[in-house]
Amino acid sequence: MSKEPVSKIINEYFEKLRRQLSVDYNCTPDDLIAEENIITVSKLNEGRRSYSPGKPFLQMVTLGRNTVIMADECLHGFLRGFVRDTEGHRLFEFDSLTRLNEELKKYGYKINPTHHMFLPWRNAAPEERFRVKWLYDSEIDRFYGDERFPNAIAFPVPCPVRPDRIVCMAVDGDNIMGMAGCSEDAPHWQQIGIDVLPEYRSKGIGSYLVSLLKNKIIGNGDVPFYGTAAANIPSQNIAVSCGFRPAWTETEAVKIEDEI
Repeated sequence: MSKEPVSKIINEYFEKLRRQLSVDYNCTPDDLIAEENIITVSKLNEGRRSYSPGKPFLQMVTLGRNTVIMADECLHGFLRGFVRDTEGHRLFEFDSLTRLNEELKKYGYKINPTHHMFLPWRNAAPEERFRVKWLYDSEIDRFYGDERFPNAIAFPVPCPVRPDRIVCMAVDGDNIMGMAGCSEDAPHWQQIGIDVLPEYRSKGIGSYLVSLLKNKIIGNGDVPFYGTAAANIPSQNIAVSCGFRPAWTETEAVKIEDEI
């Protein structure tokens, strides 16, 4: 991989991120770095990432400065008061999310857990440590429904709107030690997931596979990204060790009967 300056890598991915999020949140790239919080109308724009069926009732995102909220117009009156005189990142704090959740419950929705998202910031080629196998597209099909890999690939069945594209497995003879996979959540945006079997953990397999897959995605001209929960420290450590850094935080409303 090329040894580009860190600042150039960060800036390139940041610009790509703003363009993608502007599609996801029906806003402009500049809205995502504005001083004030932004509220937009919910819309299914072509090329957006989609994690719930149908038009979103509410989604909110911050890159650390302001917050952009895309929501059904029935919420806009409440949201204008909700965001007023509040720093964008503070809208993701517990008290703010609790207040938002109470409003959503009136419409049969609840707030989903926040997703903490990472983008590459440095290039690193790991030393060869484990034997690996690569699978692509339909070659992955045989693993759907395999309870060992709920994070690396769609579980339990393929997801048509976010197809799995590449899998990298670490193997010990005929045994699979771990699997990293990526799904194409939007055109050329590949989200990485990782599963390491319990008996093979703490050996560096997760970091090794994620690094290999990240480099493969970049080599293909696509954008690798990584998401995890706020308290999943082991997963965050894998991301950081593989050359990712925190880039944005987002959440969405889901129907209470569809809670996931």
